[in-house]
Amino acid sequence: MKAKKQLALLLALPCCIAAASDMAAISGGLYRPLYLKKDTPMISVKPYKLDKLPVTNADFAEFVSKNPQWQRGAVKTRQAEQGYLRHWVKEGKGFAPKAADLKKPVTNVSWFAANAYCSAQGKRLPTIDEWEFAGQASATQKNGTAEKGYNRAILDWYAEGSSRGLRNVAQGSANYWGIHDMHGLIWEWTEDFNSSLLTSNDTGNNMFCSGAATGSADPSDYAAFMRYGIRTSLQARFVLNNLGFRCAK
Repeated sequence: MKAKKQLALLLALPCCIAAASDMAAISGGLYRPLYLKKDTPMISVKPYKLDKLPVTNADFAEFVSKNPQWQRGAVKTRQAEQGYLRHWVKEGKGFAPKAADLKKPVTNVSWFAANAYCSAQGKRLPTIDEWEFAGQASATQKNGTAEKGYNRAILDWYAEGSSRGLRNVAQGSANYWGIHDMHGLIWEWTEDFNSSLLTSNDTGNNMFCSGAATGSADPSDYAAFMRYGIRTSLQARFVLNNLGFRCAK
């Protein structure tokens, strides 16, 4: 009976919120990532598409139902550490998210799992540059980093850590591109982690996890320090309570 109720909730969900398959078209442009100095030439980002929402537990549950090798307890240890999908509960022969968590972003997923999900949708994980470029937008500008209150909201989230807990996606306003939850909800995986996976102590390499973050060239900036710290501390099989993802194309 529980399994039937869970399935009914999953099927009903797309009518209630925007699906993770809804993508925003981003025209691309120039930006300077946090690991470059202010006098370094800006990086060009080509046009791309990015999911408007982080992938939710409901989205990932549907993926797991079609790809049981990514079910909790079935994933290979080299692809995810212990704790993978630990917030899911026993449901029939497998595990599933609680009804209250269906609209929340899926977390406790490794890079391998996130990459597999995006590939199954005909998409991929965004690159660091793509994520950061979209993440620097405010509600009204492509680059809102100079707006009053913009960095304050990000810093507040850093200061509170995980005390806020996870909420449903799309609860706040979208940014300039129509994208939700780039800030203040979760950290997010990016595609190009290999550049730092084997040499995470090398400060010259790109960093592979983005979340609640925007580009910054000031090494003394607290927000930039926090972003640098989380990115360089991760490995592809790691899972965290506040680490999720969205897809790009």
